[in-house]
Amino acid sequence: MKTVHRLAGTAVLCCANAAFALTAPNVVPIDDQLVTSGQPTRKSLEHLKEEGFEAVIYLAPSSVGDAVKEEPDILRAQGIEFVHVPIVFSKPTPADVDAAAAALERLRGKKVLVHCQVNMRASSIVFMYRTIWRHEDPATAYEAVTRVWVPEGPWKRLISQELKAHEIRFEPM
Repeated sequence: MKTVHRLAGTAVLCCANAAFALTAPNVVPIDDQLVTSGQPTRKSLEHLKEEGFEAVIYLAPSSVGDAVKEEPDILRAQGIEFVHVPIVFSKPTPADVDAAAAALERLRGKKVLVHCQVNMRASSIVFMYRTIWRHEDPATAYEAVTRVWVPEGPWKRLISQELKAHEIRFEPM
């Protein structure tokens, strides 16, 4: 069983054996194989294999201030696949959604962490993936987004545009 504890704005995803903790902002477990979060600490990244993660999809540009510059190397040293889809927060595009969804589809069946800096990009992209590619109920999938934020501006427009393009009737808040 996994539980999420909130500590000073950072969520910590703990294992039943408490041998590992994913320390990152806004950790949201979707299911046993998919977790979204903000930027994990370097120490958390160094221990992802112990928690069973097989891949990490990073959705922010590597130039953001709190990025762990060595993240790709830290993960590859553990045999964890690293996928980088650098989404400019103020200008997300349908191509960004397609690139992240293609990676998620390719990694289906593996335990994957999708993260950005605060879990705004990640929660929104994973919502669209779950709704469009996995055909999950949008209202249920959207609950994971609202645990972090309510998309606005370009993110609300992108979500609405993508849902409409795939003939999914749902109006994000």
